[in-house]
Amino acid sequence: MKKVVLAYSGGLDTSCAIKWLQDKGYDVVAFIANVGQQEDFAEIEKRAMKTGASKVYVEDLQKEFVDDYVFPTIRAGAIYENKYLLATALSRPLIAKHQVYIAHKEKAKTLAHGCTGKGNDQVRFEVTAKLLDPSLEQIAPLRIWEFKTREEEIDYAQAKKIPINVTKKSPYSIDKNLYGRSIEAGVLEDPWVEPPEEIYDITVSVEKAPNKPTYIELEFLEGRPTKIDEKSLNSVDIIHELNKIGGANGVGRVDAIENRLVGIKSREIYENPAATILYLAHQELEGLVLDRETLHYKQAIAQKYAELTYYGLWETPLKHQLDAYVNQTQERVTGTIRLRLYKGNCVPVGRKSKFSRYKEELATYGKKDVFDQKLAEGFIKLWGMPF
Repeated sequence: MKKVVLAYSGGLDTSCAIKWLQDKGYDVVAFIANVGQQEDFAEIEKRAMKTGASKVYVEDLQKEFVDDYVFPTIRAGAIYENKYLLATALSRPLIAKHQVYIAHKEKAKTLAHGCTGKGNDQVRFEVTAKLLDPSLEQIAPLRIWEFKTREEEIDYAQAKKIPINVTKKSPYSIDKNLYGRSIEAGVLEDPWVEPPEEIYDITVSVEKAPNKPTYIELEFLEGRPTKIDEKSLNSVDIIHELNKIGGANGVGRVDAIENRLVGIKSREIYENPAATILYLAHQELEGLVLDRETLHYKQAIAQKYAELTYYGLWETPLKHQLDAYVNQTQERVTGTIRLRLYKGNCVPVGRKSKFSRYKEELATYGKKDVFDQKLAEGFIKLWGMPF
């Protein structure tokens, strides 16, 4: 039998995919990636074996996810279309990379995933895998199998005695990892409809948020967060703690009409408290320590970095070249930002750094002023002269 490594989530689609691939003559190895979705991975592993997988890999990728995917994106300042902090998009190249590793270990020649033909994730999985090993065959069952509806999949699951709870139906499609949560489908497909409160899980509404603001201090070392309120934490715990603090204050909700890579617009709801806090704090620190030309040029780099991430081009030469540029810009992005979290808002209210370019004696209008305003007349004449 041909061997295939399936990126397995434990849901209806990938559980059906195990049996469907078996029906096509494949020996299925299931790969479960723990990127912080907080599920019962032991139970999911059992489900994969009961469904028919010959072997199951469960990999805890949380630290690698944060250190090598989340933090580089924060340092780059990447945010897709000024709204999406790329939580799901960042996990896909990581999962695909380890899927390739397992294929090599198992001497499998084929990879499979449970993505639909309408989404972005299919591109992220397949392009990443092709860049890492172009010899691997790739199968996307949902693009080619005979099932047209979820109900038909449920019938197939019941007929094949697939051990999955198919009675619980939710109109929403949800993806979650350590860095964020995305929700789509159901009533959200009408862009005029306000998102119902029931869809949210890690953030409270502004109405239920505390009536007093929460202040936190975030410390960065070369663009990477290292401390919260002067307490050193590892990278994964920093994300957990900021999700908890931000979520309790209603910070991190996004309602976006988004341009998918495949050419359609979709309505996406995101919850990303930690991402929102980290992005704003890092941006504020850069404003304190970077020179004007670097800061302005880096904004264009950030947009391109976000597009490459969103488009599944994480392992491309340009992405690695941008990493080299970003790394150099972060050499002095060290310091502390104080933030005020209150009813959905996250506002920087204090900043300090040993590399600060802010000079009070130049900015002040008080007695400490050393700025020679007489020089401004000549500056203005020279500045405007070419025009």
